[in-house]
Amino acid sequence: MKRLVVLGGGESGVGTAILGKQQGFEVFVSDRGKIKEKYRDVLEHFDIDWEAEKHTEAKILNADLVMKSPGIPDTVPLVKALHDKGIPVISEIEFASRYTDATLIGITGSNGKTTTTMLTNHLLKEGGLNVGMAGNIGDSYAKMVAENNYDFYVLEISSFQLDGIVDFKPHIAILTNITPDHLDRYDYKFENYVASKFRIAQNQNEDDFLIYDADDPVIVAWLEKHPVKSKLLPFSIEQELGEGAYLKNNNIILNITNETLEMTKDALALEGKHNLKNSMAAMTAAKLVSIRKASIRDSIANFQGAPHRLENVLKIHHVQYINDSKATNVNSVFYALDSVKTPIVWIVGGQDKGNDYRELMPLVREKVKAIVCLGLDNEKIKDAFGNVVDLMVETFAMDEAVKVAYKIAERGDTVLLSPACASFDLFQNYEDRGNQFKAAVKNL
Repeated sequence: MKRLVVLGGGESGVGTAILGKQQGFEVFVSDRGKIKEKYRDVLEHFDIDWEAEKHTEAKILNADLVMKSPGIPDTVPLVKALHDKGIPVISEIEFASRYTDATLIGITGSNGKTTTTMLTNHLLKEGGLNVGMAGNIGDSYAKMVAENNYDFYVLEISSFQLDGIVDFKPHIAILTNITPDHLDRYDYKFENYVASKFRIAQNQNEDDFLIYDADDPVIVAWLEKHPVKSKLLPFSIEQELGEGAYLKNNNIILNITNETLEMTKDALALEGKHNLKNSMAAMTAAKLVSIRKASIRDSIANFQGAPHRLENVLKIHHVQYINDSKATNVNSVFYALDSVKTPIVWIVGGQDKGNDYRELMPLVREKVKAIVCLGLDNEKIKDAFGNVVDLMVETFAMDEAVKVAYKIAERGDTVLLSPACASFDLFQNYEDRGNQFKAAVKNL
C-alpha cells in the first residue's frame, strides 16, 4: 500500500486525506500547528492517522507521495528534505485532478479570481450544467472529487497551488491579470511570480483554451516570449479584437468560432472596470462549454458579488461603509479607490507582502481625506502616505479603527476597508477581518 503524507490539517489537507483514503493510500496527516476540532472529527471519522503541533520526520520522510498545504513554502527544511530524498511533493489540485474525468476550468490571477470563479460557476449552474466550485474558495476540491460526481469543476487557483502541479491541465484556463503579489515567496523577483501564474497553461494542448486580459502588458509580453500550445482567447476594454470579448459603443461583444453574443455593459450586475473584465472572462468560458446566449445574458444580470470584495455594509448618517477585506494587494486597492466616487476615509494595513504603494499615489491624493492604519507594523504605510494625506491615525484593533473612521467621516464620505496587506498579524484570515469590520460598523 502506498503511503500518502499530508502536510497541513486544514480544508485542503483534510479533503486530500479523505480522497487518498478512498483511493487506497495509507494516509498520515501532520500539522505543525493546531488542527481545528471540526477537522480532527473528520479525520477520526475516516480513521485517518494524524498528528498536530509537530512534524515527526520519521513518519513523513517514508512517504511515497506528499501533498503540502499551499501555505507551506518550498524553502522550509522539511520540504527540502523530501525533495532531497526524491519524494514527490504536490498540491491538492494536482492530487485531486488525477481522480476525476470532469472538465476543468481553472482561474488564476493576482486580482479578480474569486469573483470570476463565482461568476463562471453561476453561469454554468444557471445554464443547467452539473458543476462544482472549489480550489481556493469554499470546500476542498479533493473532498468534492471524493464525494461527488460533477461533470465540470470551476477552480480558483493560487500561484502557490500551481507551484505544486505536475500533470494538472484545465481544459479552459483563465488568467485575469498579473501584478506584483506574494513576492516574499518568489525571492522578491516578479518574473518568478509571473512564471508561476503561467503554469496554469503549461500542460494545455491545441484542444484547450487560455482566456486572458489583452490589456495587461505583463501577460502580453510574457506570451510573446513564451508561446503556449492552447488556443488564445483575449478580452479587452481598450481595443477591438477579432476573436474574444471586447467593448464597443457601451456593448460587450463576445466573438468565438464565428458565433457572436452581444449585450449592453449596463446590464451587468457588478460595477467597475475590473468587474467588466471579470464578466467578459466568465462569459467566454460559459460560451466555450455551450451555455445558451439567453442564459448567459440573464445570469450575468442577476449575479450577487463575492463577500468581502467591495461589499456595501451600511450607510450611517449619510456615510457609506464598504468592506473590501479581500483586497490584500496594491492592485486590488487601486480598483477599490478608483470605483469610489466620494471622499474616502481609508482603513489600510496588515502584514505587508512587499508592496510598492507608488501606483496608488494619484488616487490617494485625489480621493483620500484620511488614513486609518490597522496593523502591528504601520511604518511602510506611514512612510508612503504621511505627506500625502492631511490626517493619519494608527490603530491596532478593528473596533478601534472603525470608531476612529466614524469620528473622522462627514456626510457624503465613504469609509473603505481595503487593507492592501495580508491579515495574519491581527486576524485569522481576510474573512475574519471583513466580518469584524461588518460587526464593528453595525455596533456604531
